[in-house]
Amino acid sequence: MSSYHSIVLVKQVPDTANVTGSAMKEDGTINRAALPTIFNPEDLHALEAALEVKERFGGTVTVVTMGLPKAADVLRDCLYRGADRAILITDRRAAGADTLATSYVLAQAVKTIGDYDFVFCGRQAIDGDTAQTGPQTAEKLGIPQIAYLTEIIDVKDGKATLRRSLGNGWETVSTTLPALVTVVEEANEPRPQAAIKVMRNKHKRVPSEVADPSTLAPEDRLEQWSLDDISAELDRCGLAGSPTKVYRIESIVLKKEGFVEVPATEEGIRGLISELVKDRALG
Repeated sequence: MSSYHSIVLVKQVPDTANVTGSAMKEDGTINRAALPTIFNPEDLHALEAALEVKERFGGTVTVVTMGLPKAADVLRDCLYRGADRAILITDRRAAGADTLATSYVLAQAVKTIGDYDFVFCGRQAIDGDTAQTGPQTAEKLGIPQIAYLTEIIDVKDGKATLRRSLGNGWETVSTTLPALVTVVEEANEPRPQAAIKVMRNKHKRVPSEVADPSTLAPEDRLEQWSLDDISAELDRCGLAGSPTKVYRIESIVLKKEGFVEVPATEEGIRGLISELVKDRALG
């Protein structure tokens, strides 16, 4: 049986369902410390795709995330679901990164890990919705990319056959490996955490999570890398490597002012559609 190494790029993101007025800093960057966080939803589907490759075709799964020490929460979650290795990239010099700088750091991390067949990531993160980081990472790695994965059909002889969504249909494609694959939520149903894996990994911490890292037993230590560990060029990281600038932030408050009751008749529906077309909501 072949053995395939999948690297999954995951992200801890602000819970956009609970955003408050303190969500942004004055410089236009996200105030992550002030927001509740969750596992980026589509990254969970990317992890499940990697675990499927492991189970069907053999291999291992490594997960990587970039963020504050608290981002180790999503790494533990990955281990609870079946990942074999977890790495946190945390460095103050990476703060304020846009997609260009983030993809550079992630690509450097993948190169540092080396010897991989797949790089999986979610189509996009809910804190930006740009869908740029995956493709930019593939470009920096110089490998093929398949976007919008919905099904893994087969993997053999250094090639993968996959099905991808086209929005109004599907396309079956083949790619040589290694390749980067972005995954949509229709691809699978993420498995729950396994109790035995939770018990095995619940005490794992990165050094920056504990007051005295020397107290961490080797079996409880998660890998923590800095920009130096991945040989990153500092002018391509963080704010220095981020050409995206926030021009202005506006707080928009939607106020409900009355309502219009639409009668459940053919004439009422015609009137509703006419108003929606006039408001450019339809058309």
